[in-house]
Amino acid sequence: MHHIYCPYCEETREEEEYSYTGEAHIERPKDPAAITDEAWGDYLFFRSNPRGIHHEMWYHAAGCRRYFNVTRNTQSYEIHETYKMGKLPTVTAKTIAADTLAAQQGDAS
Repeated sequence: MHHIYCPYCEETREEEEYSYTGEAHIERPKDPAAITDEAWGDYLFFRSNPRGIHHEMWYHAAGCRRYFNVTRNTQSYEIHETYKMGKLPTVTAKTIAADTLAAQQGDAS
C-alpha cells in the first residue's frame, strides 16, 4: 500500500483516500474544433505507459478534494515526489539517470 503525501493538506495518508486519474501534463488542444478526428482521438484516448519514471495526476477524494501530481516509478511503485497542479516536476527520468550514474561512479572510486 502506498502512503501518499498531499501537497495541499500537507499530510501523508493511505492510498485508499486517493484516486488515480491519469497521466499528468497532458495539454488540451488550443482549438479542438480545428483539429482532425484522429488528433482529437489521440488526445482523448492515447497515453504513454512508460516503464520507469511516470508523472501522474491523483485526486484526494477523502481529504481536500483537490488534484495534484505524483512522480512515480512504475517498476518499483516508489513515489519520488508529489507537487501541486501547475507546478513542474523536479524528478524526471533524466535526473534519476544522472543520480544513478553519479552513485555508480562514486562506488567505483
